[in-house]
Amino acid sequence: MNEIALLVAATFNAGTVLAIAALGLLINEKAGIVNLGAEGMMLCAAVAGFAAVVYTGNDWVGFLAGMGAGALMAAAFGVMVIWLNTNQYATGLALSLFGAGLSAFVGVGYVQAKLPPRGDYSIPFLSDIPFLGTALFKQHPLAYFALILMAAIVYFLFKSRAGLVLRSVGESPESAHALGYPVRRIRLLAVIFGGAMCGLAGAYLSVIYTPLWVQGMVAGKGWIALALTTFATWRPARVLLGAYLFGGVTMVQLALQSRGVAVSEQLLSMTPYIATIVVLALISRNPAWIRVNMPQSLGKPFYPGG
Repeated sequence: MNEIALLVAATFNAGTVLAIAALGLLINEKAGIVNLGAEGMMLCAAVAGFAAVVYTGNDWVGFLAGMGAGALMAAAFGVMVIWLNTNQYATGLALSLFGAGLSAFVGVGYVQAKLPPRGDYSIPFLSDIPFLGTALFKQHPLAYFALILMAAIVYFLFKSRAGLVLRSVGESPESAHALGYPVRRIRLLAVIFGGAMCGLAGAYLSVIYTPLWVQGMVAGKGWIALALTTFATWRPARVLLGAYLFGGVTMVQLALQSRGVAVSEQLLSMTPYIATIVVLALISRNPAWIRVNMPQSLGKPFYPGG
């Protein structure tokens, strides 16, 4: 029973990285912008957050540094695709490659660095509950922040005027512009928010989840976070569920490896990505379902004077 509780706790922890990044990407996609640079932003944020904690010894400074790195890269991406009208997909891929290279270069000096000892994040009394205490109540505060973030995004998108404006920009930027809304600025703010959340996820990965810095340590999680938005048909609660699902797949394959299951290690390592491809293939069988839920201007440029 304790092994199952530990597996649930590990799933919760692994899913947090994906959930925070995917929820951020959901916001900029709701505004009509696709940012394929998530992997690069998370890598740069991971090394920025790790370096900040090495020098300050404060995890929260590391999280802020990661968010700043992600937001800065996203802002550069936003200016290029929103004002200079570069291709969103090509620019995003370039950002991802740039982030991978820059993080590798900057991170050379931090490969052997060590962080201060981690604190105890157990919630008093609740962490003593059999099974549930181990499974759910010994997580870092950011693991619970992912739940709060999901609820806040649901309220923002579907209960607030600002969320309605954001969705209108994603559905028909021409109509929103005609009504006097600053479409480009709204899209830029959405992109920066998405970058900040990818940055927070990257910093969480290197400061709490691992905690260490290794070149390429994001290992495809940025791409899975991007896939999660489609997997969830752009619904925040489904994004969260999908993040924990893929986190669970990752933890199960690690548990099987540790038990010496007679299956190729490489095949087990492929499991999360195979699951991603299978889910996307199943969703793609119903294109009408995707069209109904997908922001209509997603990936399309907007020309105010056109």
